[in-house]
Amino acid sequence: MPRSNSTKLHPLLWRLLGVAVFLAVWQVAATLVQSSLILPQPWEAVSALVHLLAKAAFWLSVAGTFLRVLEAFFLSLCVGLASGALSGFRPQVKAFMNPFITGVRATPVLALILLAMFWFPSTQVPVFSAVLMAFPVIYTSTEAGIHATDQKLVQMSNLFHVPKSTIFWRLRLPSALPYLLSGAKNALGLSWKVIVAGEVLAQPRMALGTGMQDARLTLETPTVFAWAITTILLCGLSEYFFGILARRLSIQFQPPQDESKERGGQ
Repeated sequence: MPRSNSTKLHPLLWRLLGVAVFLAVWQVAATLVQSSLILPQPWEAVSALVHLLAKAAFWLSVAGTFLRVLEAFFLSLCVGLASGALSGFRPQVKAFMNPFITGVRATPVLALILLAMFWFPSTQVPVFSAVLMAFPVIYTSTEAGIHATDQKLVQMSNLFHVPKSTIFWRLRLPSALPYLLSGAKNALGLSWKVIVAGEVLAQPRMALGTGMQDARLTLETPTVFAWAITTILLCGLSEYFFGILARRLSIQFQPPQDESKERGGQ
């Protein structure tokens, strides 16, 4: 028991050490610069964040950005899963999609945001940009997950006339799920980054990026850091809760052969 407890605490201690080292480096750098306009000290950023927490507009901005991230993430998930599955099963679809996927990956995020500003209202510019950047991640993961299924097991299942639904739920989905969850988690983090970057340029009402840009224009550097810290915390929390959901899904759809191995090991 003591050994298992120390194993659990070990990663947490390293994370806390990493945060402490980062704050120490930040403090030393801010002390050397001696200018809050260029680099505020950590306590100044925290003070600005506490000041923001007392404002209703701050929470409306958090809600606005969070809803855009959810919209972009679910749109990316739907488009990526559908197109990735088709590409995994149909080589013709893969060949058709490859030029588009390659083009989107090669296009800078800033260029996509600037183009979207000509086509969409300010509230939808970040969403469009995030979908274009995030869905190729899910597309690639879905395609890889389709190919991860053991084709010999599929052929054997077809030979014994196993129902298609059983093959999907007990064979294809468990094999593809690790790829799907990994791609979705990466797409979620990318959505936060692109959404806030799009908000900085498009300036929609009630958005974290808009608050960040307004603070920059008024030369309130600690407030810019406070908005950035808020974005980092929200992104980290969303990925953390998604990780909990991913672990539960992995257990729920665990392949039968893995379950038997675990029973044998016990």
